[in-house]
Formats: sequence, structure tokens, C-alpha cells
Amino acid sequence: MTLQNPLLFKQHCYIDGKWVNALNQKTHLVNNPYDQSELGHVPMCGAAEAKQAIEAAFNAQKSWKMLTALQRSTYLRCWADLIDKHKEDLAILMTLEQGKPITEARSEIEYANSFIKWFAEEARRVYGDVIPSNKPKQHLLVLKQPIGVVAAITPWNFPAAMITRKCAPALAVGCTIVIKPAEETPFSALALAALAEQAGIPAGVFNIVTGNPSDIGAEFTHNPLVRKFSFTGSTQVGKLLMQQCASTVKKVSLELGGNAPFIVFDDADLDLAVTGLMASKFRNTGQTCICANRIFVQEAVYDAFTQKLVSAVKKLRIGNGLDESVQQGPLINEAALEKVTNHVADAIANGAASVFGGKRHEAGKLFFTPTILTDMNMSMLIAREETFGPIAPLFRFKTEEEVIAMSNETNAGLASYFYSQDIHRIWRIAEALQYGMVGVNEGIISTEVAPFGGYKESGIGREGSRYGIEDYVEIKYLCMG
Repeated sequence: MTLQNPLLFKQHCYIDGKWVNALNQKTHLVNNPYDQSELGHVPMCGAAEAKQAIEAAFNAQKSWKMLTALQRSTYLRCWADLIDKHKEDLAILMTLEQGKPITEARSEIEYANSFIKWFAEEARRVYGDVIPSNKPKQHLLVLKQPIGVVAAITPWNFPAAMITRKCAPALAVGCTIVIKPAEETPFSALALAALAEQAGIPAGVFNIVTGNPSDIGAEFTHNPLVRKFSFTGSTQVGKLLMQQCASTVKKVSLELGGNAPFIVFDDADLDLAVTGLMASKFRNTGQTCICANRIFVQEAVYDAFTQKLVSAVKKLRIGNGLDESVQQGPLINEAALEKVTNHVADAIANGAASVFGGKRHEAGKLFFTPTILTDMNMSMLIAREETFGPIAPLFRFKTEEEVIAMSNETNAGLASYFYSQDIHRIWRIAEALQYGMVGVNEGIISTEVAPFGGYKESGIGREGSRYGIEDYVEIKYLCMG
């Protein structure tokens, strides 16, 4: 590991402005998914360290919330400047621990930093209201105040952006935060903490605790000092954490699993649709919650679209993410590889054809060849479950009504995509899809200026945009006689 600033590589937790070990001195090994080489160790903390961090955040919040919005904004802008300055080091760290290509890692650092920059501005725009009174000599006011201590658990697939998308609005409004990053990717989180410390963000305002997910999660959800809990991860774990939060009636925001449909109508620009699908499906080796999981292609253009897609997928370069030319890296671990393998095997056993790929790749232990499956049907595992891998399953459909029913036949409702050039059809389909986000002739939809979140079992609340700050404030009504 060669970094311009070696001090960004931290192997300790960051609690109350101090770099600390676990109380039991135990550590957790972090490996590079490309070749399983050892990257380093982080503390294997549990409930005790999580409680320390929560109490530090609680004490720090008393003074942090008293700062003006401009003062908090200045801290955030300073932090953002340092992230820009160290973007290359942060990208290298991310590629080493997560496996994504370095070009994607750089893009994620920019994306992560966009939330800090956005909410540094929004800090000064948390407006209340004056309500016209229905009685004489009475004034009705609405204030927005920081909710308090925030606890957050973030995933491995976007180890920087999923942190800043939560902590930036929290810090902007006057909350303090304790974050538990994924066990697979802690070094990106700790590097962000190192830069937050350098930016002068006061001790206790921003804390990172690594270690046992169940013990730390239980402390986060049960500790009464935590007033807001945020989680990005699987639907199954999200439901459990939501149940645990009920004991103290916390405000909860959840960004959970997806099962995104990608619809190509017979009037679509097929080249544009292939470009959009490549971006949506194969970014981060298919390991994104909003990547296309079920690809529905209208019968008249099915064969033509398949041919164009195969040509595009054949060009993907697979290998070590640190190679500038690589476009596909490894899967994160053996469990991910096993799931992808099982989904492909189930589809082929039930009548699907693999027109490209369909097997592991010789680049390394955790690599799977980008795969295109045809003749899919809705009984297959890949139709019912989120694959989280580089598999593009193509389903045929005949009518709008049919594809809308197929698209909405899931408990997930995060992202969806469709391609059409008919303005009447565009409005019909956009309104009929039961998803929180819809990409119309577009495969990349994430941005700090728009609300990110889903319907149904894909979560609660929204992140990013002016809507994203609302989950971190309490509304207080004043009736003044």
C-alpha cells in the first residue's frame, strides 16, 4: 500500500477525538478481495465501546448544536476540502479493501464528498414556519431542532458515500454521530475520520466504532441516548434493527434491498438502453442496491437488444481494480460468489440459456465472469431475490400491462428503469411503477441533489437533497399567547 499520506491508514477506532483499541485488545483482519492478501487489522469492539462513543457524542452535542449554522457549515467545508485534496489516497484505500476499479473508487469519493458540500450549504437553510393564527393575540411558530445523537450502520459496497450521506446532514443541523462501518471495509471510514479530525471537527462529534455487528447494533438500537438510527443494508437485518429500535421509539431511516426492473420497450433507442444497462448493471461488479436485477425486453426488440448487449459485455476488462484499464473487480467475499453461482445454476436448470459467461473467472478466487442469461421466467430465484453480482437476466414481455405487473411483483421498491421515446408511455409507466426512484432513459440516477429511497420493504425515509435533512430534526410547535 503506497499512499501519499500514510497517516490516512488507521488501524484504531476513533472515539471522542482519540484513536483507541478495543477494550479486550482483540482485532479483526481485513483482506483484499482481489487476492485475499492481508491489508491490516481493526479493533474488534463491542457494546462497551459503542456505549462510550454514544456518551461522547451525547456530551459533544450540547456544544455542537449551539454553534451557528454558518459555523457548522465552515467545519463541513473544511472537511470537504481535505477530502478533495486526498481523493487519490482515499480511492486507493477503497479499491484495496472493497475491490472496485480505481476509476469507480475515485468517482465514489467525489460522490461521497458531494453530500458534505451539499449539506454544508443546507445547514443554513433549515427553515421553520409562522402559521397564521385562528385566534386573536396569539402567534403560532414551528421550529426545527437537531434530534440529538445519531447512530448509523453502513455497508461495504459504498464505504465512503454511505457514511457521508448520513453524517453530513446530521452534523449540518447540529446532531452528533457514531458510525459502525462494515467489517469488510473499515479503512475508508477511518480515513474519513482522520480528515474530520484534521478539519478541526470537535471531539465526540464524529465517531467510528469497528467490530462485532450484533453487539454494536444492539447498543445502538437500545441505548436511550441515541435518538435517531440509520441503516443501509439487507432487508432482513433492517427489519431486525427496526424491531430493536422500538424499545426506545427512535426515529429510524432504512435503505434496504432492491430488485430493480430495467424495461426496454420496442420504441426505445437500443444503443442508449444498452449503455444505460451497462452502467446500471455492471457498476461495482453488480454489487449495488439499485443495479438492474431483472431486465425486461419487449418481444419485437428482444433479439436485437441481446446481440448489442453481448457485444458490450464482451469488451469488459476484468482484473485488479488498481489497474486503470479494469472495469470489473472481484466480488466482496465467498458468500457473494456462492449466491451468484447459485442464481445462475438455478436459472439454467429451469430453462434459461447462458449466451455469455455463466462461470467463475480465472482472474482470481472471487471473480465471476459478467453473464447474460436469456429465456428467463418469473419462477426463477433471480426474479425473486436480489443477485448482487454481474448477472444480466433477460425476460421477454409483450404488453405494457404485462411488464408493469412483472416489475411490481416484488416486496422491494427501491429503483427502477425504463427506456421509451413515447412521451405518453413515459408518463404512464413512470406513474405505474411502485418504486421510490425511476430512471427514464437513464441508467445512473444517484445524485446528492435528489432524494434517495424506496417504497415497500426497500426502506423508510430519504437521503440526500433537501428532503434528506428532515430525518435529523425534530419539529417543535410554539403557541404564544
